[in-house]
Amino acid sequence: MFTHRTDPGADGVGVAFTSAEIDLGDRQDAAHRAAAFARVSAALGVPIAVVRQVHGADVCVVEAAPAASGLIDLTATKADALVTTQLGIGLAVRVADCVPILLADAAGTVAAAVHAGREGLLAGVIGAAVAAVRARTDAALQAWVGPHICGACYEVPDAMATDAAARLGVGVPTTRWGTLGIDLGGAARHQLEGFGVAVAEVGECTLTAEHLHSHRRNPAAGRLAGIVWLAGTH
Repeated sequence: MFTHRTDPGADGVGVAFTSAEIDLGDRQDAAHRAAAFARVSAALGVPIAVVRQVHGADVCVVEAAPAASGLIDLTATKADALVTTQLGIGLAVRVADCVPILLADAAGTVAAAVHAGREGLLAGVIGAAVAAVRARTDAALQAWVGPHICGACYEVPDAMATDAAARLGVGVPTTRWGTLGIDLGGAARHQLEGFGVAVAEVGECTLTAEHLHSHRRNPAAGRLAGIVWLAGTH
């Protein structure tokens, strides 16, 4: 169910990234969606909050859990990042090639989850999420970058590739087909490090890893999630 999972330790922060064994997307029927979230929630021991992702830069502040487990459905809210200081809530972003980023401070008092696709990166979603976290803590920040499509597989038209690279401050990758692409992960890392955030990369390429959901590989693919939560061990 998980490609990476670190339960809360001394820092009080838990992080997890799911696999294609489970679909946390919204295109399935309500019963299957609820069952999927219930399964992940039970495994992690926290309810999981999700929003309606729209490739923008808005941040949703999650302040309270309405239930002990399962899904906290905030999909009436359009946002591409979630932030909380509330203990025991899993913040989730869902992807199938975009970059899932989890953030927390070293004191274990603030957490955030960020959905960063091409449009979100250009819109500044990472900066907005970091600002929301830093408004609540002065402690050092750590980011975990999960599974996403790599620059060698994210083929786009030449004009889009060169424009994105120029605006994101990264190089233009050559794909495995000899065409131009966009390095979403490199752009995310560049932005995070520019904001003084330590970065750990814990994901594979979604296109080439069969155990991950990929929209490019299968337009009907489900969604994997990056989930972060605070356990309050401090």
